[in-house]
Parts: sequence; structure tokens; C-alpha cells
Amino acid sequence: MGILPNSFFPNLKPKTIWLFLLISGVLVSVVISVGLIFSPTHEIVTPFVSRSTPVPIAIGSSPSPFPFQELTIPYLRSRSYVSSLQNLQKVSETQTYTSYIAEYDSDSLRVYGLLTIPKGEKPPSGWPAVVFVHGYIPPRSYQTQVNYASYVDYLAKNGLVVFKPDLRGHGKSEGEPGGTYYSADYVIDVLNARAALESSNLINAKGIGLWGHSMAGNIIFRAFAVRPEIPAIVIWAGAVYTYSDFSDYSISDNSYQPSQVGTESRRKRQELFDMYGVFNPTSSFWQQVVGTNYLADLKGAIAVHHAVDDPVVSINYSRNLMRLLDQTAILHTLYEYNSGGHNLTGTSFTTAMQRSTDFYKQHLNR
Repeated sequence: MGILPNSFFPNLKPKTIWLFLLISGVLVSVVISVGLIFSPTHEIVTPFVSRSTPVPIAIGSSPSPFPFQELTIPYLRSRSYVSSLQNLQKVSETQTYTSYIAEYDSDSLRVYGLLTIPKGEKPPSGWPAVVFVHGYIPPRSYQTQVNYASYVDYLAKNGLVVFKPDLRGHGKSEGEPGGTYYSADYVIDVLNARAALESSNLINAKGIGLWGHSMAGNIIFRAFAVRPEIPAIVIWAGAVYTYSDFSDYSISDNSYQPSQVGTESRRKRQELFDMYGVFNPTSSFWQQVVGTNYLADLKGAIAVHHAVDDPVVSINYSRNLMRLLDQTAILHTLYEYNSGGHNLTGTSFTTAMQRSTDFYKQHLNR
């Protein structure tokens, strides 16, 4: 049996009761509707970001802070790089060039490097230049004027200014060697070295390229993603571009000395993995670390040199990079050598150096 309205309102007429209930129902509906519209409990759905579509942040914008954002390409793009060459001290001289130990500032650290300047009349627009980034050498064993001396000599003899920074923690450079793949320290050092060259009246500011060997392939490729206007980069036996390739091909370097327990770099790396896990190509954080996720922005040219018999870094790193670049309009070339090992020694060295020099002359003389 139903409940009649006048059971609750015995002193009111039925018509009055029905009118009261009707008005009350309308008011309740309005209140519920307004509550739904302005309710703060609506779920906000963040769209999935695929590996091929990293979170886009324009150069010069300021991304919202989050842990370890300094590793990401968008953050590195948003910050500035300002430095200058200081305290040049002459250390050697040949018939074709003069070498100096120079200093520059990189995030308040004093970083040193070998600056080699060709002799002769400076071109009207300034000398073309190369920031030459060394591969992995145990920091305590690194020697500014010894390591890569023949490489620097070849480029300098061919009319290029070469600046080989001693990455932080190497040689006399201040700071702790933070490692390559899970830190942005070396990328920042390279971009500040480039800024120091740009500020010099000896250099063609639009004609500065990058050169990197082994681990520096990762460093300069990420630097290239940060500053896609760089006109040319050359990589010898480089490694780790997509980060998935790291697990696919690995690296066999018997000289590698991991950071000691208790060091700041070791602590930060563990904190990074604790927060985001190991590399995952579907992670929105890790996507922003990978330079190859920003190929659409690159404007310069890329030349890669790699020996098939490299026992340290598999040539598959370079071949995989080429497959990605083949899908773009980026000018790119892979030179493969049957012999030469990880350092491209013997006849491969001479051929690769000449090709690198010709490549720079083509793309840096603007």
C-alpha cells in the first residue's frame, strides 16, 4: 500500500501538499545539477604519450618542476647557456696551429679544455670550430694534452678551431664525473663550451659543430636535440641513442670503472631509478630523456663512423640510428669500416678523419 501525502501533513489540503512537493522536487534537481557542474571530484584523464610523441615543450618555455627534470630535453631546451673562454695559456705550437689551455664556466664550475687555433689569416666571418667531446676514459687517467691528440691535430691542420673540454671531474676540471646516460652534466658542459666559442670574436658563431666518440655519441646527440640549429655533428663509434638499444646491444668496455659507493653521482642514479624505474620506452619521463624522440626538430647534418670489428660498441647502435634517420629529412651518413676497432685505428683512421674534415668544411663554412 502506497504512502499518501496527507499522512505526513494532516493539517494541509491535498492540493497544497502536492504543490509543495512539486516545488521541492524542482529545487532538489537544480541543486544536484549545479553540484555536478562545479564538483571538484571530476576525474582528469591524462592522454597516453607514445614513444614516438614525446611531451612537447617549446624552446624557451618553463616546464613545471618535477624530480630529475634536468635530465630531460624540454628542460635542457628551456634553460640558457652562457659562458666565455678565459685565461688562455699557450702550451704548444706547430707550423699550422697553436694550442692553449683555456677555462670556461659551466654551471658555476671551472672547466678546462684544450683550445687549438689554426695559424694564418682569420676568415672574414671567423674560424669554423668544433667542440670535441672525449669518450669514456677513467677520470683519474684522463690527460688533457695526451688523449685524442692525433684527432685534434688532424682537424686543426685543416683549418678548424678545436675545443676539447675536459668534462667535469676530468683533468683539472671542477665537479664530480656524473656519468653519461643518466645525467645531463656532460651535455650541459658541452653546450656551455659551445656558448664560450660563440662569444669569441675569433669564431664563426654559426659555424660550430660537435664531435664525439663512444659515450660522447650519446652526449652530443642529446646536445643536438637541445640545440637543433647546430649545423653539423660527427660521431665515431657512438652508443645509446634510443636507450632501448642499450639493452639490445650492451657495451663491453673493460676500462669502465663504476662510481664508488657513497659518491653523489651513485646516490643520484639510485634515487632516479627508485623514482622512475629503469628505462621504459612507454614512460612519459623517460621519453623526454631520449634524443631520438626529437628528430623532427633537427636541422643540421649527421655523419657517423663505425668499424664492423668494434669490440666495445656494436655497430648495430649506428645502424639502428640510421634506420630512424632514414624516416626523416635529416641529412645523414653512416661510414662503415671493415677494420679499425673501437678507435678506428690504422688506415681507417686516416680515411675517417679526412671524411670528417670534409664534412665539417661543407657544413660549417656559412
